[in-house]
Amino acid sequence: MRSTRLVLASITALLLLVLGWAWPVAAAPGLCVGPICGDEITRSAKHHFQLRMRISDQQGHRERITVDCRSAALSPAAGLVERGYAAAVARKACRLAGEAPA
Repeated sequence: MRSTRLVLASITALLLLVLGWAWPVAAAPGLCVGPICGDEITRSAKHHFQLRMRISDQQGHRERITVDCRSAALSPAAGLVERGYAAAVARKACRLAGEAPA
């Protein structure tokens, strides 16, 4: 009886350990629109209407951008990641942050 409990406890501990390591790998990539995903989204410390985020595409291009949610302007305006989809990700992030333009 004790050996059965010990085996079950060992298996449970092993499963929790394995699932604990595998959990971050199964996480979603972030906020995606088309082939562009945005993650590490933070609000600017200086202006509440600005969001900073990292965007990436399926070709492996990555960059950090700043979004002015009042005008949906991206800074920098040009870069490796296609700006049409990046603007869509930015607008969606602004809506979710409650900073959508009136």
